[in-house]
Amino acid sequence: MATASCWFLPSRGARTSPGYVVSHIDELPGLLKKFSTSAMPYFALFYEVVDDFVARRAPFRADHLRLAGEAHSRGEIVLAGALAEPADTALIIFHCGDKSVAEDFARRDPYVVNGLVKQWTVRPWTVVVGQTSEIASPSGGRLQ
Repeated sequence: MATASCWFLPSRGARTSPGYVVSHIDELPGLLKKFSTSAMPYFALFYEVVDDFVARRAPFRADHLRLAGEAHSRGEIVLAGALAEPADTALIIFHCGDKSVAEDFARRDPYVVNGLVKQWTVRPWTVVVGQTSEIASPSGGRLQ
């Protein structure tokens, strides 16, 4: 008598998407590679903002936060915020397949489109210390 088993794995990063069904144990190793935090690289998106950024950002802030929130919900953005003293730089950390995800975000960001960002750059970021599985989870972050 043959028995059938299946395992349900929740999809990583997307709260509303269905999981993956594994109907045979041989499928499991390949599927687990998709969930490995070490296999997917991190990228740092740096914004150099205009001198009066804080005063000028209000009309674009809601759209910027919506865009960032959507990327965070998909698991692409893991950390984001402005550097202070002075408030001249912002940093957004992406966990994604390649840097084009971060570049596309920057090109669509209302802060960039409306001239509040003087220049931006995306660089690979190598995590050396820390629990990458903890920071890759979108459930613990918040946007203000």
